Amino acid sequence: MEALGGGGFLHWNFSQQRAKPFKSQRRKSKSSDSAEATGGAGYSFPLKQAATAGSLALTGDTIAQLIQRWRKHKASEQRSLTRSEDSDKDVLWTILLDHDWLRALRMTSYGFLLYGPGSYAWYQYLDHRMPKQTVQNLMLKVLLNQIVLGPCVIAVCFAWNNLWQGTVSELPEKYKKDALPTLLYGFRFWIPVSVLNFWVVPLQARVAFMSVGSIFWNFYLSSTMSK
Repeated sequence: MEALGGGGFLHWNFSQQRAKPFKSQRRKSKSSDSAEATGGAGYSFPLKQAATAGSLALTGDTIAQLIQRWRKHKASEQRSLTRSEDSDKDVLWTILLDHDWLRALRMTSYGFLLYGPGSYAWYQYLDHRMPKQTVQNLMLKVLLNQIVLGPCVIAVCFAWNNLWQGTVSELPEKYKKDALPTLLYGFRFWIPVSVLNFWVVPLQARVAFMSVGSIFWNFYLSSTMSK
């Protein structure tokens, strides 16, 4: 009995002790992977994605403001039928001095506080629910992106702008007038961009990719609306 206990039981116990670290390590690795994908047990603010979205929102707004004021200057020159004696360099300097920094701060804070963290959480959720890279999952992600994330982004962006401008009472009228046309107009641009985003771009870079897309979207709107 002593031999059996010392040989059989101890040998079985020792084998279990050797097997445990592997299982523990495997469990730890799995939990760390899960924590990396979901931000751990609690919520972890995605600082990198928020900073990227905020900086690109600032870039897009700065470019849009410069283009708008440059076109306004050129239009005023054409209406007066006389070219200003100021050089283009002086005109550009004047345009830069007239920059609307409050509007720039409004768009930057929207990207940092709302769009960056919100869209990153959305992309995490979609990848968690549909992890396989199949055509069916791709099309479903693109569809959900347009009918769920798209309206949410427009609604929050309009509300954020009106809140900063102190015109919250005008928000319902803003939604009635501009929300649906903006959403439908955006389908032409954002559906192809979303296909690339879900098919090619890794999860960590998707917020940045869509934020870069927003810069080109501002260019597109600016050029088409002025025709």
